[in-house]
Amino acid sequence: MSPQPAAESAATHWPSLRRRILRHVIVPLAVVWVVGSTLLTLTSAHFTGRAFDRSLLDDAFSLASHVRRAGDRLQVDLLPRELTTLLFDQSEIVFFAIWDGDGRLVAGHGGLVAAELPEGVDVRFVDNNLRGHSLRSVTLRQYQPEAFTVVMAQTRQSRDGLLHALLLYLLVPQALLLGALAWWLWSRVGRDVQPLSALQGALDRRDAADLRAIPVTAGVREVRRVTEALNALFERVGHSLTAQREFVGNVAHELRTPLAGIRALADYGLSRDDPAVWREQLRRIVASQERVSHLVDQLLALAMADEGAITTTPVELGALARQLVLDALPRADAAGVDLGGVGFDRPAWVQGHELLIAGVLTNLLDNALRHAAAVPQPVVTVAVEMLDDGRVGLCVGDNGPGLAAPDRERLQARWSRGADLAQAPHAGSGAGLGLAIVRRYAGLLGAEFRLEAGMQGGLSARLLFAPAGPCHEPVKPAG
Repeated sequence: MSPQPAAESAATHWPSLRRRILRHVIVPLAVVWVVGSTLLTLTSAHFTGRAFDRSLLDDAFSLASHVRRAGDRLQVDLLPRELTTLLFDQSEIVFFAIWDGDGRLVAGHGGLVAAELPEGVDVRFVDNNLRGHSLRSVTLRQYQPEAFTVVMAQTRQSRDGLLHALLLYLLVPQALLLGALAWWLWSRVGRDVQPLSALQGALDRRDAADLRAIPVTAGVREVRRVTEALNALFERVGHSLTAQREFVGNVAHELRTPLAGIRALADYGLSRDDPAVWREQLRRIVASQERVSHLVDQLLALAMADEGAITTTPVELGALARQLVLDALPRADAAGVDLGGVGFDRPAWVQGHELLIAGVLTNLLDNALRHAAAVPQPVVTVAVEMLDDGRVGLCVGDNGPGLAAPDRERLQARWSRGADLAQAPHAGSGAGLGLAIVRRYAGLLGAEFRLEAGMQGGLSARLLFAPAGPCHEPVKPAG
């Protein structure tokens, strides 16, 4: 079963960016609209009710101003026509009742009962019902000419109708605007995320080997940045794949030659019956095997260096260099090279990694011993230098054939070998990796690596833990 349908099926469970953006915009807007509409409804109802209540209370005061005492009872000093005019309302039905201090009805509708008024409260608004009508009533207590109570009530059609109309004209346009905003956002967000869909399509149509740059055509800055980042990644991956292909090809080429030589030497020895020939072929096989082992060790060193993460600790450079020089003396003696050291007697502490520094010095000594053997009186010197600012430099110099200035930078790349040195007998065991390892290790150590002309026409390789002056020229060790 192909993994792509499964991936597509899993992707369908995730919300699209378009829907997420709209949800994050529309939902908060809708919540704000609902909360705002609720507050608006409550506020409108409150102030609309206050306006109608104030009008109802004014009518109650107006009616109370016409109550007079006649003999032993109260009466309303208004003619029926005048009372009708006072209580007239175009859209509402108005009811009233006047009660004296003993609870007797003075005038009005007997079913309109006064609300209870606590001590110190002379006005109270309540909602009640009369004859199937929903009413809003006000109870007003008066004390002149004697204590009496006026109850004024009216139906709620105008009050409720005004509130409904107010909410209709306020909330419906807002709802329409919210819907229009949602539609506009849906179309605009869809247009803005379309470059992402185009980018996804362009990536889906590519195979693993296609690392060409994607055309940057999006008008959105974030999408352009993503596309540019992908193109930069493709470029880095392309360089890495090219380097890997070259590296593998070079490894295969470098290993093929010594392995084929070992096979040829073995075949030649097996075809002879002379033990002397066998011994000679075995000696050559051992030498070829040493070259292959050296190459494999260098490849492993480069692979470890490419991991890139190290922890530095204080390292005493003089003691480390002295030990490595002592270890290399047998080889130097066998090659007829005078190997010596300078500056080992002074403590020279550096912040580094002992194995990496040992790898640097071992490779520099390997190069110097092989190439210095080309001159009649070869000399190799390892120098540890204390700088004026307290930092330390490490130098390996020889009086060999040296390198031309243009070759010094080129030969620090992997598999690079000098055209004149590659044909020399003493260079036969080199694969062009030593200086590349030194340069990589120097970068990991935070040091600077330089190749310079030596004082006697040879080559000086320097590892600088801080800027330093010229290296010591190769000197012949005492004794």
